[in-house]
Amino acid sequence: MFVPKAIAIDLDGTLTDKRRAINCRAVEALRRLKIPVILATGNTPCFARAVAKIIGVSDIVICENGGVVRFSYDGEDLVLGNKEKCIKALEELKKYFTIELLDFEYRKSEVCMRRTFDIEKAREILRNYGVKILDSGFAYHISDVNVSKGKALEFIAKRIGVNVRDFAVIGDSDNDVEMFEVAGFKIAVANASERLKELADLITPSSDGDGVIEALEFLGLI
Repeated sequence: MFVPKAIAIDLDGTLTDKRRAINCRAVEALRRLKIPVILATGNTPCFARAVAKIIGVSDIVICENGGVVRFSYDGEDLVLGNKEKCIKALEELKKYFTIELLDFEYRKSEVCMRRTFDIEKAREILRNYGVKILDSGFAYHISDVNVSKGKALEFIAKRIGVNVRDFAVIGDSDNDVEMFEVAGFKIAVANASERLKELADLITPSSDGDGVIEALEFLGLI
């Protein structure tokens, strides 16, 4: 039986449903944990800061798919990704697609776009730009190829003195893949992508927040 020393959990599609409504029962369960909880999201630092405050379980957050990390609510955002590289890639994509940007001015390490174009064609166009395109299920993200939720989790694990292999992680989409690859125990909620389910040690019977509760029960944390 895997006994985690810390846990990392995705937000959109994991703690929230398709309407982005947060599962309050899952939040209550997380508040009962006696181990560090890391929130990991593709969303902006300001969004992550607000959600972390509301949830009340952790000040340590992975934002922008690993491009930004923060260790305290009032602390400094540590930018790990190169937004300028992503902007250059965006300008190239604009030659082929009509792009609708999301939260551009609030993002510090990446570019976020609506899911309105062929992502595989876009990946082929940008293959030599030093970036990758992630699909969070809610948006497409142009991200520095050198950052990921997995690398950010390793960075945080070292900082807080917990081996990354002692982490359990819970997620739902392809932007959680790298986090799954480095953690010791991987849990996909029922609505997770097929790619993530293939990597998972456990797939919960229920979706999003209800699946989170089932995951915590399986681990013996609640």
